[in-house]
Amino acid sequence: MILETERLTLKPLVAEDAPLIYPFLSDPELMAHWDRAPLEDPDEVAACVVGQVEDMQAGTALYWTVRLSANGEFVGACEFVEIDERRHRAELRFVVARESWGQGYAQEAVTALLAHAAASDLKHVIARTQVGDARAEKLLERLGFKGAAYLKGQVDRDGERRDGRLFDLEL
Repeated sequence: MILETERLTLKPLVAEDAPLIYPFLSDPELMAHWDRAPLEDPDEVAACVVGQVEDMQAGTALYWTVRLSANGEFVGACEFVEIDERRHRAELRFVVARESWGQGYAQEAVTALLAHAAASDLKHVIARTQVGDARAEKLLERLGFKGAAYLKGQVDRDGERRDGRLFDLEL
């Protein structure tokens, strides 16, 4: 399903989007607060995107590319993963290109996703951050998410244990 906002078009991810995703997943600064290290191999990113498309076909995740409506420029991606239809819940994730930070695109895209979730019978959305990702935490709080848990040593990344925070939102 294509979602549209005032400035953005969110289109379901397809395998052909891998070259657009590669600059994100290979950017050390952009990936600094993700659970995985940057991916340097474009083929590995392509395989990851193919796996995401398969997850969508299986009904366990939904992935969108985020583009400017005016010119189609790719500015980010957002997703619902770990979709649990029985419990009506999913985990939200999002990323915006560094050159597009501070323009409100993440808030606009996530707001559209939350509206879609509410209309799709999801009742509970969670989001995880790594401690230190203040931008993501502030955005989640602006959108009504509440801090739910502190996750000590949640992620093993680059040989170190990183703490995280869990946020939740009832729709």
